[in-house]
Amino acid sequence: MHNLGYIDLYVAQHEGYFQQQGITLNLSAAGGDSQAFAAVLGGSAQFALGDATLAEISREKGGDGVVLAELVSRAQYFAVSKNVSTPFTDPAQFKGLTFVTSPPPNTNHSVLTNSLKQAGLDPTTDVKISTVSPGTEIGPVLAGQADVAVAYEPNVDMAVNQSGAHVVYSWADAIGEFTNTGLQTLGSYVKANPQVAQKMVTALEMGAQHVYQHPDDAKAVARQEFPNLPPDVVDAAIQRQIDNHIPASTTAVSETGWNALMTMGRQLGNCSCDVPFNQIVDNSFAQQAASSVQGR
Repeated sequence: MHNLGYIDLYVAQHEGYFQQQGITLNLSAAGGDSQAFAAVLGGSAQFALGDATLAEISREKGGDGVVLAELVSRAQYFAVSKNVSTPFTDPAQFKGLTFVTSPPPNTNHSVLTNSLKQAGLDPTTDVKISTVSPGTEIGPVLAGQADVAVAYEPNVDMAVNQSGAHVVYSWADAIGEFTNTGLQTLGSYVKANPQVAQKMVTALEMGAQHVYQHPDDAKAVARQEFPNLPPDVVDAAIQRQIDNHIPASTTAVSETGWNALMTMGRQLGNCSCDVPFNQIVDNSFAQQAASSVQGR
């Protein structure tokens, strides 16, 4: 999925950090989190970036999924509306509205349905949820067919700057630390290729630190990644991401953020979400990367 939540990855690419590590990166958009992890399971990819719950589900089914790094450290989703301008202070205020998200198990659908349940609302009766292809959530809102889109950058600031839409809720603020996106692979691959795993995580760590140390560089990279968008929209999108601490500032998976993801998955019935943290997450590569990159 091509979105600005992955700015750490794009900076690592543009700054040549993968090449410095001896990695030739072939990056492709899978169309969704499930498809990305399916490519790893099927052997057509060595790594996947996406909802790390999929590695957990793999492990619960007797598979070999493992999470090596964190790329997005908060829920990167915002409620965007044309006909609602006053920010929501509580998801209980969502009652009666029509929302647009990606289909489950994509994370924007999960954060919406979980926040509704936490507010005592029934996602099937108290609101209407329409699902569309990832990245197109805002279209029905701008067309007057829905009240609120659960969207991510750069679509959020495109709608704000060009269509007069309003950002009325931030799941990044509401949830706090949250392993939104992880680098996933198979334990068998890591065991056979530990040096590749280390190089991959180190390149991402270099990108993560660069984003926060040099935000203007991150904006310049984002403008190259999204050349068809107005530069001021891209700059605003990156600034909103950084201000909300959405891109990971370091690749080690936060246990607090992981527990928040697992709690959500369990509440939604996506997984038992009970594999111990140190069995599903291998932070050794991220810790080594942070040690080697710090101060460069």
